[in-house]
Amino acid sequence: MSGPGGPGPGGGKLDINRAGVAELEGALSGIGRRRARGIVRKREELKGFNSLDDLLHVKGITTRILELNSQRMTCRRRPSSEEAARVSPGLQGDSKAPAPQVVAEEEDVSGPWEPERSGKGSPGSGPEADGSSGQRVQEPVSSTVCGEQEQEEEEEEEEEEGSCYSEEGEDGSNVYFYYTIGERWIDYLQRTEDGGLLRHVRPKMKRKSENGLDGRALSPGKKLCKGSEYSRTLGPCMPSPTTTFGDLRNAKAGQARRRRIPSVAPPPELQDWLRTFQRWSGPEKLLALDELIDRCEPSQIKYMMQVIEPQFQRDFISLLPKELALYVLSFLEPRDLLRAAQTCRYWRVLAEDNLLWREKCREEGIEEPLNLRKRRLLSPGFMYSPWKFAFMRQHKIDMNWRSGELKAPKVLKGHDDHVITCLQFCGNRIVSGSDDNTLKVWSAVTGECVQTLVGHTGGVWSSQMRDSIVISGSTDRTLKVWNADTGECVHTLYGHTSTVRCMHLHGNRVVSGSRDATLRLWDIETGQCLHVLMGHVAAVRCVQYDGHKVVSGAYDYTVKVWDPESESCTHTLQGHTNRVYSLQFDGTHIVSGSLDTSIRVWDVESGNCLHTLMGHQSLTSGMELRDNILVSGNADSTVKIWDIKTGQCLQTLQGPSKHQSAVTCLQFSSKFVVTSSDDGTVKLWDLKTGEFVRNLVALESGGSGGVVWRIRASNTKLVCAVGSRNGTEETKLLVLDFDVDLK
Repeated sequence: MSGPGGPGPGGGKLDINRAGVAELEGALSGIGRRRARGIVRKREELKGFNSLDDLLHVKGITTRILELNSQRMTCRRRPSSEEAARVSPGLQGDSKAPAPQVVAEEEDVSGPWEPERSGKGSPGSGPEADGSSGQRVQEPVSSTVCGEQEQEEEEEEEEEEGSCYSEEGEDGSNVYFYYTIGERWIDYLQRTEDGGLLRHVRPKMKRKSENGLDGRALSPGKKLCKGSEYSRTLGPCMPSPTTTFGDLRNAKAGQARRRRIPSVAPPPELQDWLRTFQRWSGPEKLLALDELIDRCEPSQIKYMMQVIEPQFQRDFISLLPKELALYVLSFLEPRDLLRAAQTCRYWRVLAEDNLLWREKCREEGIEEPLNLRKRRLLSPGFMYSPWKFAFMRQHKIDMNWRSGELKAPKVLKGHDDHVITCLQFCGNRIVSGSDDNTLKVWSAVTGECVQTLVGHTGGVWSSQMRDSIVISGSTDRTLKVWNADTGECVHTLYGHTSTVRCMHLHGNRVVSGSRDATLRLWDIETGQCLHVLMGHVAAVRCVQYDGHKVVSGAYDYTVKVWDPESESCTHTLQGHTNRVYSLQFDGTHIVSGSLDTSIRVWDVESGNCLHTLMGHQSLTSGMELRDNILVSGNADSTVKIWDIKTGQCLQTLQGPSKHQSAVTCLQFSSKFVVTSSDDGTVKLWDLKTGEFVRNLVALESGGSGGVVWRIRASNTKLVCAVGSRNGTEETKLLVLDFDVDLK
């Protein structure tokens, strides 16, 4: 293996041709012909190398392959003659043999091999340099760290940890590089400056795992060997006493090669300059860098920043224990979580955590997870979160409310030209009451009239519903309890002496308020009147009942708090200067709306007025309270959002798109406010910002008599009772669906 291509003092080229292979076959008789034939099979893959960059010239070797192997590279000091004697005393007699170690058969080689230099000569000396054909190749000497069972994974890890030795000389010629992996495919040889041969093992290409590039996670506390990263230097590979920025940069480069300055040849003094820099101490290097930066132009500094800054970005989420990573992600908004899931596979696994999405759902008021039956839509082998599905479904429903296409609504006709006075909506059942003395039960899915509840002899002006039980109050002074499934009247409740104008159902008990100025508490299962509450001196217009206390508002300008069991009035709340038309009660606070344009917030225990909410200009006809948020609709065509704890008005729903007539009804959720008006429209508003979103319903007869009397909404549907007082609009129910198709 001598001749013009042989190694000499000036360089370390190794040319292997057919004649050279024949020489090696003869020299490797101690190893066996079988291994030698392995060299023949791979002779076309063997080339000369000056550095690891030269491996890129080998067919089949790419930057990616070198990066995958870079973490497996270690440094080993060349054994001294004494150490070599201790390792293999039988080889001391052959110390004059100059031949390098060659290993090429992957299936019979179990560990890394150290090349042995020829005698005491320098690289290029001995028979290999002068062309002598009398050389022979010695039996390879295995590393003392690896032992004979190096293919086992345990010992292989010890090799990675314990075989990282280096002793850098003046020119680095006493340094050897080798790989310590057991997954072998093709061996590559490299000549070092000191004349040794290196074996490079290309691993089988496997799918990357989440543990790292080599598919195997490092043990806790284990660090990569110094100089272990693939170095793209222009000269021979040299070990570094510390991890350099180039190591970090190359490790994070991925499949893209390191950026080079285009169309610029390296200055001939570059290598000398770099070697001089390497010889300096740490403080000297810092001083040199400081002086260098002062001499750079702004564009060059900008380039340095573009190169340096990305290297100090760390994927700390992947480095944290899973519990801590999930805790950090829990502070993200759902939208940011979905974006984080697109970062990498491990982030997606974290962002799919079921408990994480359960908390997000609870923050949004979503109480149940969504389990899809049709799993064919999902990717196999991946755990999807049912809570995330529930959140995503709700998000799509919200987007349908906000900006989805408004499909043609279902039209439910049945009360002729009469006024729909009350409306209830629960599940897929709609119940409408009218001044035509009837109630109708509708299917929200099909739009069909399922039952017509006939029995009242006067107009129906109030109603309540729970499951299949419907209670109605009429101008005929009675309440009736109905079975909505069969249409049967279960009970007729007698006792009031005037129109039953309002009622509130809680459990199996209902409280009714009448124009006879009394309230009555009924058991709907037995039909008995349990208690009669007397004290108002005018018609009772509104009532609330939480199972313990009854709160009523009347035309006598007062609000009363009752203990129904003792039939006593515990508080009479005075302050309004006109009729009380609307009430809300959450067990702690009472909110009353009056014709005097004010809204008052009361404490139910003390009876004190906490706040007087001023801002409306007319009758507050409807209110809804949830937690500390109150939404009020007024005959002045405006809607206001209040915080009852502070008494502040948070938003006024007005502007160019506001209602043009009195607000008739409203309902709100955690995101939206839905309002109806005498102007024939139903509008959608953003609860937090107060901004107008869009019209959900706009009657053609709006402004000329068309009215939306009542609205009721669920999470996915909106039911509107529309008509007119002058015959311009037919009385009907409109059902709009905002549900998501999951087929």
